[in-house]
Amino acid sequence: MNAGKPLIAHVLFRLGTGGLENGVVNLINHLPDDQFRHAVICMTDFTDFRKRITNDNVQVYCLNKKPGKDFAVYLRLWRLLRTIKPDILHTRNLSALEAQLSGFLAGVKYRIHGEHGRDIDDVDGTNPRYVFLRKLFRPLVHRYIPMSKDLENWLVRQIQVPPHKITQLYNGVDLNRFKLGSDKPLDLLPPSFRSPELKFIGTVGRLDPVKDQITLVAAFTHLLSTYPELKDKVRLVLVGAGGLQEKLNSMIKEASLNDLIWFAGDRSDVADLMRTMDIFVLPSINEGISNTILEAMASGLPVIATHVGGNPELVVDNETGFLVPKQNPAAMSNAIKHYLDNPELIIAHGQAGRSRCESVFSLNRMVGDYARVYDELIY
Repeated sequence: MNAGKPLIAHVLFRLGTGGLENGVVNLINHLPDDQFRHAVICMTDFTDFRKRITNDNVQVYCLNKKPGKDFAVYLRLWRLLRTIKPDILHTRNLSALEAQLSGFLAGVKYRIHGEHGRDIDDVDGTNPRYVFLRKLFRPLVHRYIPMSKDLENWLVRQIQVPPHKITQLYNGVDLNRFKLGSDKPLDLLPPSFRSPELKFIGTVGRLDPVKDQITLVAAFTHLLSTYPELKDKVRLVLVGAGGLQEKLNSMIKEASLNDLIWFAGDRSDVADLMRTMDIFVLPSINEGISNTILEAMASGLPVIATHVGGNPELVVDNETGFLVPKQNPAAMSNAIKHYLDNPELIIAHGQAGRSRCESVFSLNRMVGDYARVYDELIY
């Protein structure tokens, strides 16, 4: 390992399954080894997701932050930064923002903060306490990297970040991993789902209120109650795990749809599962730039997404998919029905989405953009 290469310390709340974390791992795995070194600092801990980092020289540190106020964690972070001496501190989202102070006090020369999206308790980014906190730490940040134009505008308007301190970058998707497939790997599905005659509606994401799979299940229920003949033709696949599981189970049981909806759980074979789907739906209440939308588009799937956050920057309405109002099961159901009635649109929108990923949202482009930001600061 060449100690002369700049060391980037990526600070996350937790290294587990998620779009933000996936983006960090992709960045670490694909930035040239001869240009940068990396360390990952988890404010809490990490899961087996850590194994997706392919570079054996990347150290992953856990600070084991306690729930609630744990000011001692920032002292531990300061000590760690004084030990490893990174050239760049790169924090992400509000849950890691306060690490900027430890970085400043530890003498880290260049400090970056990424905004990837917001949680259910601050969907529109106007929570007074969070706005105050972001403004308080604003002088410590040399460069902001929002994932969408929507987040960039919010940083300027709401947090009053000077535009010259912002570099907006889009996520990128691995076009070799997520790709078109002629044959569906139906063996990945439950036995009762393995008919080639079925159409599969799918989503990927943690089962969390901000991801709002409740609206998708309600839309699927509405679709089948309105058009009962579709019960023999469609299935719903929910990939992900989380706190909404019990609520969703209750909804499905009440609608007597247990045999038509499959909870796939937290999976490492998402790229293969995408190839079983015909239509991808993202029902989120808010999004930054959704990795799963990009992965679905790269897989040649048409995307139905809510008209929130950065989604309209990815999905071109009536070209690569459809945009629908958030928390509107009827509108989502109608969009699904439109695809089922017009199967040629499924193919056309899916192909257009793949082309859009190739031209605008490739992983190589994302990696190059980040490398330029790091180089601009250091050199």
